[in-house]
This record gives sequence, structure tokens and C-alpha cells, in this order.
Amino acid sequence: MIRLRLVRVRAGGHKGNVPLARLLNLALPPRCPGCGAIVEAPDRFCAGCWGGLRFLGPPWCATCHAPFDIDRGEGAQCGACLSIPPQHAGVSAAVAYGEVARTVALRLKYQRRTAYAVTMARLMQRHLPADADLLLPVPLHRWRLWTRGYNQAGLIAAALSRGSGVGSAMDLLRRRRATPVLRGRNPRERRQAVAGAFAVAPGAAERLRGRHVVLVDDVYTSGATTDACIAVLRRAGAARVTVLAWARVIAEAQDA
Repeated sequence: MIRLRLVRVRAGGHKGNVPLARLLNLALPPRCPGCGAIVEAPDRFCAGCWGGLRFLGPPWCATCHAPFDIDRGEGAQCGACLSIPPQHAGVSAAVAYGEVARTVALRLKYQRRTAYAVTMARLMQRHLPADADLLLPVPLHRWRLWTRGYNQAGLIAAALSRGSGVGSAMDLLRRRRATPVLRGRNPRERRQAVAGAFAVAPGAAERLRGRHVVLVDDVYTSGATTDACIAVLRRAGAARVTVLAWARVIAEAQDA
């Protein structure tokens, strides 16, 4: 068994302990999640990548939090929410989907950079509703989970739970059948692809009834997947379901 110990060194003529974290940083310096450049501390972005992130916040649609170019006043809604009121209680994301945000998400998802889940969660936490009761990740089908080895949404939800103190549950919501990739499909095809794909675990209604659930994912695109999850959670008794993601794909004409 390999054991890491504090190394005693002389500094200014006196003995002292070098913290283990400092030794690890010397051997494996923290790197920017976006480009890999060496940075001062873990979970930090370099100046260039930080400037390449578009952080989301008001002004936005009062219902779905889609950003507006101008402040339309309290309670203003986007055209989509006015025409078809959504089932969710709000959608929030730390950043808009772009080059840096995409790189971080893909490295977590496919390159096993699991520590990036903590990086994402720290920037997402400011959008976590104050009255949230339970964090649930958007689930993977068991075959995809077996192939990848982990659910990136589950890692983010766990990191959010540790940082906020809000409880999380990894097994209350399940994907009972595999679904095709939604990229390139129109809204109707996306809804059809995920129809009936999700279910709650036996006995889950007891933990969901009357609660404000936050559904956690890495990237929010069209909402087809989260809408399917929300419908199942609402039928099981959840009072409200909010969506919280790392990055959100922003349509160009939210003010229309």
C-alpha cells in the first residue's frame, strides 16, 4: 500500500510541514477545465476561458428563464411560455452553451474528467432554488451507464448536494428504455423519442409527494427529455419540478 505523508522541510532555518495539497499541486498542478493551462487552484478557469463563458441571469423570462436582450419588466414571459405554459417551475443554467462550456461538458461526459462535476456544480449553485427539497439527476439507461461507468448528471447532483446541503437521490427516477440521440431531430420527433422512457422507482411517491424537486442535467437543449421526466415526477406527486443545468443552448430569438 502506498501512503502519502507530510514531508518535513527546513524553511528559514526552522522545520515545518509542507501541506499534502501543496505537494500534490507541485506534482500534478491544477489545470483549467477549458483548455488545460496551469491555474492557481483546482476548479479555476484561466482568464481566457473564464472570459469565454457567458453567465446567465436576468433579464429573462419569468417562467422559463430564457434570457432577454432587454429588461421587459417584472413577470414578462417569452413567446413560447405564453403560447404553451410549461410543466416545469423554471429552467436555470450556469452558462450559455458555447465553446468553453461544451468542452467542459464533453470532458466530463466522455473523457472521465469526473472532477469537473464539482467545477460545474459550484457555478450552478447560485441558481439552486432556496426552497428546493430534493435533487434528482436525469437518469441514463442501464446499458449506457454500464458502458460509461457513471452518469455525469448524477455526479453533478451529488456535488450540488454536498455544496448546498439539499438531499439527492440517484435511483428515484429511472430511464426504463434506451432512447436515440436527439440531436438533429425536430421538436415533435424529440418528444416521440422520449415518450414513455422514464418511470419512478417503486415506493418513490412517498419521497416525492408535495416536494419541490430539482432535476439536474449537464446540458439543457430543447427540453424534450426533461419534460418527459417532469411529467412522470408530477404524476408521482411532486409539487414542483425545477430544471438546473450546467449549460443551456440559447435560441437566438428569445425576445420574439
